Formats: sequence, C-alpha cells, structure tokens
Amino acid sequence: MNPAVLTLTHFDAAMVDLDGTLVDTLGDFVAAVNAMLAELRKPGQASQALDATTVGRMVGKGSENLVKAVLAHAGAEMPDRYTEALSCYQRHYAAINGVHSTVYPGGLEGLRALQQAGLKLACLTNKPLAMAHQLLRLKGLDGFFSEVFGGDSFARKKPDPLPLLKTCEALGTAPARTLMIGDSSNDARAARAAGCPVLLVTYGYNHGEPVREVDADGFVDSLSELRFQK
Repeated sequence: MNPAVLTLTHFDAAMVDLDGTLVDTLGDFVAAVNAMLAELRKPGQASQALDATTVGRMVGKGSENLVKAVLAHAGAEMPDRYTEALSCYQRHYAAINGVHSTVYPGGLEGLRALQQAGLKLACLTNKPLAMAHQLLRLKGLDGFFSEVFGGDSFARKKPDPLPLLKTCEALGTAPARTLMIGDSSNDARAARAAGCPVLLVTYGYNHGEPVREVDADGFVDSLSELRFQK
C-alpha cells in the first residue's frame, strides 16, 4: 500500500482513532493525571507531577491502564488506591476534556478526503464514549462520523480485535475492506487480528516507541497526505 495514495476500490469504510491520531490530547492527560496525584498526595508528601514525555508513554490503552501505570510510577503505596484514583482521574479529566488539546494539522483535511471518497466513517477510540463524544463536538469533528465507539462500548478495548469487528458490523462492511487509521501498535495489532488494513500516522504517542517499526500497511506524516484514486 502506498502510504499516501489509497485506491478507492479497496475500501468501503474507515475507522479513525481519536487521541494521537485526530486530536493531540496529551495536555489534557497531563493536567488530569497531575490533578489526580495532587489530590491523592498525603500531607507533607513531596510533589509527584509527571511531565508530558512520561505521560505520553502511558496513554493509549484506556483510562484504567493509564491510572495503573501512573500509580505504579508514583510509588509503592499508590497502587492500593486504584479505585479511588480512577474515580479522581475521571472527575478531573471530565472537567478539562478538550481544554488543553488541539486538532492535529491536516486532521480536518484528512477527514474531508475520506468523506469525499464516499467511505463510511467511524471514530473508534479507547477513550470513554461520553468523553469521546464531548471532545469530537468541542473540536468540530463530530459531523464526520456515522458511528462513534469508546473504550467502554464493548467488552474489550484495542489492541483486542473485538472493537474493530463490532465497528465493522455497525458500519455493515467487511473487515478486509475497512481501513483502520491510528497512531500506535494498539491500532495495528487490533487491525491485524481483525483482518483490517491499517495506516498509521507518525506523530502520535505509540508508548514512546518508534511508530515506523510497527507492522502496518503504510504511514503518513499528516492525514492531509491522503489521496484517493479510482
């Protein structure tokens, strides 16, 4: 697959990841994580604020995984407070969702190209569904998608193939003709297991690992590079 030129007849639909693919939400994650840590901090305990690089390596597998990773990083006593921490994190994230995030350059152009090519579009993210809907609406992206599914929409999250297979069912398309567009090995592993072709952007998070080392069908530096020909 040419990373920038996709043959229209190969696809009927596309599933597009949200965080790290369409919207740079790292600032939201950092703010919510550090607000959580500040609230959990015991009196007299030193500040444990995490920087964007550290948090960026932890995102991508859902809120539960992020909170567990943050607690493990914060210290031995923190993992015992997981239930409290998750509730705290979700409350802080809901309060700032979208405030510290921006649509990636080329994101709108890429969605328009997919739409103009006649593909059915779904947003498929590990972010909780309510927060995904809110973020898409705040950033003016909600009108592109006929379906939106979050990390709590199905029994399992990416990199499990179940969300992709269920999204294909909702779109009424075969996995082999449904393109997955994401930013990480989560998206690629899920796509491979589901039998979907996968295209990755090079600017996302991918747990701090080089994305071009991931098994994918193509890579783009911007979604504006997408071109479709019959």
